[in-house]
Amino acid sequence: MKKRPLYLLALICTAALAVACGKQQASETSGNAASGTESTTVAVSETELVKTARRTVTDDSGAVTEIPEKIDRIVVGDVYPMASVLSVYLGSADKIVGIHPVSMSAAQNGLLGDIYPEILKAETGFAKGNELNVEEVMKLNPDIVIGVTKDNAEALRNAGIPAICVIPSKYNFDVIATYEQWISLLDQIFGGSEKAAQIEAYSRKAYELVQERVGSLKEEEKKRVLVLFRYDDSGMVASGKNFFGQYWTDAVGAINVAAEIPDGKTVQINMEQVYQWNPDLILITNFTGTQPEDLYENRIGSDDWSKVKAVQNHEVYKMPLGIYRTFTPGADTPVTLQWLAKTVYPEKFADLDIDRITREYFAQYYNVELTDEMLKKMYNPSKQAAEGMVKK
Repeated sequence: MKKRPLYLLALICTAALAVACGKQQASETSGNAASGTESTTVAVSETELVKTARRTVTDDSGAVTEIPEKIDRIVVGDVYPMASVLSVYLGSADKIVGIHPVSMSAAQNGLLGDIYPEILKAETGFAKGNELNVEEVMKLNPDIVIGVTKDNAEALRNAGIPAICVIPSKYNFDVIATYEQWISLLDQIFGGSEKAAQIEAYSRKAYELVQERVGSLKEEEKKRVLVLFRYDDSGMVASGKNFFGQYWTDAVGAINVAAEIPDGKTVQINMEQVYQWNPDLILITNFTGTQPEDLYENRIGSDDWSKVKAVQNHEVYKMPLGIYRTFTPGADTPVTLQWLAKTVYPEKFADLDIDRITREYFAQYYNVELTDEMLKKMYNPSKQAAEGMVKK
């Protein structure tokens, strides 16, 4: 049994004292009735006690924030994956009244909106890029705002709104470790989730399976991978060594070609750099609308991809879009890891039936039977799944 916080015990004692006083005053009232004097009875209901109860949460910035015990209205801020993580944690999106437009575009085009359709009713107008409009957030009357950067959290708290900061880089962009720490933070807020703990265990098991098969690869045997975070007419951005792309390539025993650029999170590159690297395989995230066909057919600007080994061998892949964009931490991580391992080293993972693994995973942990259409959507995400493309 969890220990009740001292402040909650104090509230309970106060309520008990008030009830005792109320009984005494009721007795005095009946005694005073004959003399014509009046007395007021004091009573504190259990509902009122729950509404006033508070607890404290320590977030990623180290800030200690007081939040209500009872939470009915939640806004999710500018840490985009958190809306999906929270929905899975709670097993519902009924309490989520606001999410970022980038989160909404993923919900509309991925599986989150199929599994938890109530998320599609959430408001998005309070956010643009990394900026949150505090006044617009206040109109949503949230009990708490979860998943905001440090500056936004401080601004919200100054306005009287409990806000919980999340720092995606805090755990060195280790996808599994970051997800587990996000769950620990939600445990502070909500008290625990059996489903989330089960997903963590499954993630660790999937990771160990992959490591058993790729751990003995020699350096010259490892595939060289370019992770395109964004790519369009305005430029080309790769995932460097200090971002989630590094975790994914390391996790499947591959080499992130952009890791050689010093201290890079996302790095601006050009075709000359790509020619120099000549990657064996290219991964494209869902933070850009670009598709593999755009590289195969040289559809973007004047770039010529025909000289690149990955394009010549048709080894260009769009990352899946399940509950959220799988480049980031999330509930999809264990199946994404297995998909990526088989994509990079098909001969080492020939026995993995990714469709079957995905169906079983969603059935076991989400109680959702994926249709053929849903499975196809997850592993063949559209251009509209790109960041910020919200359906009106």
